[in-house]
Parts: sequence; C-alpha cells; structure tokens
Amino acid sequence: MADATLELTVSEHEGETVLSAAGELDVNTAPELREHLARLAGDGARKIVVDLTYVSFIDSTALSVLVSALKRLRQTDGDLELASPNPSVKRVFEITGLTRLFTIR
Repeated sequence: MADATLELTVSEHEGETVLSAAGELDVNTAPELREHLARLAGDGARKIVVDLTYVSFIDSTALSVLVSALKRLRQTDGDLELASPNPSVKRVFEITGLTRLFTIR
C-alpha cells in the first residue's frame, strides 16, 4: 500500500475550528480524515471548516466522509463548511450535486 499523501492541521479562527488538508483525499486517506473530523466533533467543535486550498484530488470515499461528518454535526446544531477548493476539486462537488448540501466559500 502506498503512503497516504495527506497532511491535516487543525487551528482555531474567529470561533471556527479549521481543518486544513493538503494532498489527496481518497480511499487511502479518508480514514484519517474521518478520525480527525470525529475527534473535533467529539471535542465539542460546533462549526468545522475544512480548508481544501491544498487538496489536489478528492474521490467518492472522501466525499462520503465529509457528508457523514456534515450530517453528524447538523444533528447537534453544528455545521461543516468547505473553503477554497481548487477548480478541479470544486468541479467534483458540482458534478455530484454536493454544492447544494455544503456551504463552499
């Protein structure tokens, strides 16, 4: 199995929890993304922003992790937003219709 090419960093910014991702969000790295999001939600984060500025690729496995995290957060009056996807990553959200589900800024 190839090394997962994903870096995740967490920061707080103006009352929001920002999870910055760099690399590829795919079947190999989705479990790490899921763990981070679950831990943040478990630690009481109400609003999580996933910064996709440095994400070069996203697949359906990673999309389902993001959708699951969004649904979990919304059940407790939280939210998950996406920030700064590059054009090719944003296109994946448009093609899949997820631009209607997520706030993308």
